[in-house]
Amino acid sequence: MSTPASGPGPTAALVGVGFTPFTRASGRSVLALAAEAVANAVRDAGLHLDDVDGLSSFMVSDDSVPCVAVSSALGLGPLRTVLDVQLGGQAPCHLVWQAAQSVARGDAEVVVIYRALNGRSGARVGSMQFAGMGGQYRYPIGYGAYLMYVGMWAQRFLNETGQGPEDLGAVAVSQRRYAQDNERALRREPLALDAYLAEPFVVDPYRRSDCTVEVDGACAVVVTSLERARDLAHPPVVVASGCYRAGPRPGLDIGDHLLWEDYTRNYTSWLREELFGRAGIGQGDVDVAEIYDCFTSTVLMGLEGLGLCGRGESGAFVRSGACGLDGRLPTNTGGGLLAEGYLHGMNTVAEAVLQVQGRGGTRQARRHEVAVVTSGALMDGSALILTADR
Repeated sequence: MSTPASGPGPTAALVGVGFTPFTRASGRSVLALAAEAVANAVRDAGLHLDDVDGLSSFMVSDDSVPCVAVSSALGLGPLRTVLDVQLGGQAPCHLVWQAAQSVARGDAEVVVIYRALNGRSGARVGSMQFAGMGGQYRYPIGYGAYLMYVGMWAQRFLNETGQGPEDLGAVAVSQRRYAQDNERALRREPLALDAYLAEPFVVDPYRRSDCTVEVDGACAVVVTSLERARDLAHPPVVVASGCYRAGPRPGLDIGDHLLWEDYTRNYTSWLREELFGRAGIGQGDVDVAEIYDCFTSTVLMGLEGLGLCGRGESGAFVRSGACGLDGRLPTNTGGGLLAEGYLHGMNTVAEAVLQVQGRGGTRQARRHEVAVVTSGALMDGSALILTADR
């Protein structure tokens, strides 16, 4: 497969991040959460709300609020670009890449991407009914929850690659260590492998600590031109590469994966060549990885799919300590969605920005000039390569 043209290349940068507190019951509207995160991200970048001329966001069903509502709540000036999409965890990297292209084309100057939801006290993904066009066939046999769908992939992946529960557990343990130093994380208590293995199954092969923690909250990031970024509050994080890929025959709805040919590989295998080719780097150049982790298995699949370790070697890679802060590839340095909170990967992107900027605090990786970020679990998803301004 040939590598497409490089797109915006080094002309756009991420410059600020914003959060609300992550809680189990915010007591606030989703609109209020979204507005706060956007305002915090703009302030963090050293910009003003009047500078914003683009907004972008995503939702699952109707669990969030559209961009025009946030614009109205904040009293923003005229917007030059707005993008609302019906996607879940596939969206964050995809929307950042779209924003970078908008800035590169001159369609907008400052674009804020946000995700906001009451994902614990409101509509919970773990209990949503994803009926879709195939639901009439799945639900009568009890095959209805999203963790069941991903669990099927995990079982096949572990079986075909010769890995097991200790490999899933290694991911949960590694990320919990990071979460202990992250004041935003909901799961900060220490986790040992023995304690992990003693947890009951939720859906085989997943135990409680294999599953993301649902939260109320919001997160936002800001994209502008690299030229403008160099005069702002923090070092620019260059959007060096990005792409989205839906593999062949990705199904009729969120629960339909019956036509997918290989459950041991997800979308990361399909976008790897394009992602690294656009950036002009190899896997060995990556300093930090922020891999989408709605479940522990997606981290293992992402490490292998991106070529950051060998086929069937991801569990051993994590168990070796390679993904720890002192390892050769610090991974999910904020604790990930498993421990920090499930904002569908928007906070995964934000953590990568903080790492490249050198603002990771006690979680800061020593080498942090190149980060790879992924968004999505199974058949479709997106990824970014973010670099320091070199």
